[in-house]
Amino acid sequence: MKKWNRVMQQGLHCAVLGLAFAVGCGPASAASSVPPVEAFFSFPSFTGATLSPTGRYLAMRVPNEQVDRYMLAVYDSVQHKVTVVAKFATRDVADIEWVNDERILFDTSDKRRSWGDSVDGPGLWAVNADGSGMRQLVSMNYHSSAPQILPPNHYMGPTGAQDSEWVYILAGVRSGGTVPKADYANLLRLNTLTGRTEGVKRPPNAQDYTLDDAGQPRLATSYTDDGHTVSYYIRDGADWRLLTSYESYKRDAATFVPLTYTRDGTLYVNSNKDGDKAALYTYDFQANKVSDKPVVQFEHHDFNGALLLRDGKLLGINYEADAEGTLWFDPEYKALQDEIDKLLPATVNRLGVPRRTGTPNVLVTAYSDVQPMVYFLYNRNTRKLELVGQTRPQIKPEQMGMQDVVHIIARDGTRVPALLTLPPGGAGKKQPMVVMVHGGPYVRGTHYGWNRQTQFLASRGYVVLEPEFRGSTGYGKRHFEAGWKQWGLKMQDDIADATKWAIAQGYADPKRICIAGASYGGYATLMGLVNDPELYQCGINWVGVTDINLMYNGHWRFTDDLSQRWKKYGMPEMVGDQVKDAEQLKATSPLEQAARIRQPVLLAYGAADERVPLIHGLAFRDALVQTNKQVEWIQYDEEGHGWLLRKNNIDFWTRVEKFLDKHIGAGAKTE
Repeated sequence: MKKWNRVMQQGLHCAVLGLAFAVGCGPASAASSVPPVEAFFSFPSFTGATLSPTGRYLAMRVPNEQVDRYMLAVYDSVQHKVTVVAKFATRDVADIEWVNDERILFDTSDKRRSWGDSVDGPGLWAVNADGSGMRQLVSMNYHSSAPQILPPNHYMGPTGAQDSEWVYILAGVRSGGTVPKADYANLLRLNTLTGRTEGVKRPPNAQDYTLDDAGQPRLATSYTDDGHTVSYYIRDGADWRLLTSYESYKRDAATFVPLTYTRDGTLYVNSNKDGDKAALYTYDFQANKVSDKPVVQFEHHDFNGALLLRDGKLLGINYEADAEGTLWFDPEYKALQDEIDKLLPATVNRLGVPRRTGTPNVLVTAYSDVQPMVYFLYNRNTRKLELVGQTRPQIKPEQMGMQDVVHIIARDGTRVPALLTLPPGGAGKKQPMVVMVHGGPYVRGTHYGWNRQTQFLASRGYVVLEPEFRGSTGYGKRHFEAGWKQWGLKMQDDIADATKWAIAQGYADPKRICIAGASYGGYATLMGLVNDPELYQCGINWVGVTDINLMYNGHWRFTDDLSQRWKKYGMPEMVGDQVKDAEQLKATSPLEQAARIRQPVLLAYGAADERVPLIHGLAFRDALVQTNKQVEWIQYDEEGHGWLLRKNNIDFWTRVEKFLDKHIGAGAKTE
């Protein structure tokens, strides 16, 4: 079991100077008290901190208490002054990007609206760091467009050089249909002072672009007309040339994904060249192949990270293995990381490197399993930390559950990673447990760090087990592909075997275990109740798939956003073919097997969901109540694939708390 240093020093909040609006110092709450549900599911108090190119200014989203909106504020580290530079009565500031050291680009959202009520686009604005020079650049809807304001199909693009008034934006072009994904995107340069735009030549069907560290467009990603292949282009001068193409859902050792192209001509790529774990390589243009020796490679994890570049030099690499870390090649920044880690020994400390050289300030984002993100400025000249904001100051580390990475050997010998979170004071005891199954399913589901859902359950006295069953990404090609066509089968066995492991290790009370999850996790919850009724006393499924055939066929009353490319090429290969695997899809359908579920079930769906439309929930509920009288149903009419609104998150998790307490918690009947 991997042990983490998670003793969060109580004095952290008051050991450094904080901005008046950001934090308050005071005694920590007693560890025995239970934080309210609002502490977990209200919106963060401080987010989006980003340094200006010289590091003098820090832009951030902070709450406007009068109207309950996020506004844009700028902290001047020289004058120690905070200025609110943009705020709206009916919108929230969302994404933030520096144009140069004096100007900021931002768009908006509306945290009071969910998918079903959404009417406007994000728009786009620019403003100076002192609050002057505000200009709207992109409209939020087609009905309010004005001269010199672009229509709402324009949106933020990749970050540029941050040394002029120009930025890159994207213009999505869609030929028709209901799926919001654009057919291709034009790359434009936009002057944030005048609103003038300049087009950039693009390759066919390009959707995504990557700039080099000098801020020049270098890489583009395209899809063929039928969507069966993905192509990568590299730009030489004004022209684009094809670099590589491969089938979207079939990758082998010869394929690679370009990551970034530096101004010195080095192309960094991600490749499964060794046949299993993806690693970071450079590309050998002379030999037209991936270089033989990897730059970074991990034994148990695929490479997943970002390159830290400045002035054409690779300073370091952010990566994620069991937890997030940084491999520094630059000795100055390596020493700086060591220095900050000594000051903050209880957290993972991610350094934000300013664009310009010779700047004193570094942004430090610190977090742990028990500590939500905290933002600091570190001055390399004075060697002092300044606390500038906390995402959730009401959360006390001593009230949170401790987290560990564990590894389970499944029944066929497959190594299954998992994240195990123990409730405060729960070590060495058999506790009620929630097996939380991640969605996707072809994603990495767990990440070391504070998680509001996991920690809410832990604060209520539950062990939380989150298995990375086969089919999960991030653990090698073999682990990923071992989950293909295994919905309800070996993927489900991995979850059951992880549950049995927790029982055998003495973490879980075998009579008090509930399985829960959203999307694919909701599907696996229902199949867990079907396949392993002796393991799980109850199930919680929100926005979960209830029938694979329904994913293919849809329903005349509901629209889904699953692309035809995915249904034609991806699903038959990875989930199951409707014709070839017809019997398997029937046997692994919760809807077809509903009569076998006798345990209490909580079902929750959004009426505006286009990923897993409401029909999945309605059809399953109607089938389940024929033989099961312990069914609780929740429907949020304005929500989509998950809950965006504060009121609905608080309502849902309050209901979850009561449901768990009744069936496996303190209020459960014991034999």
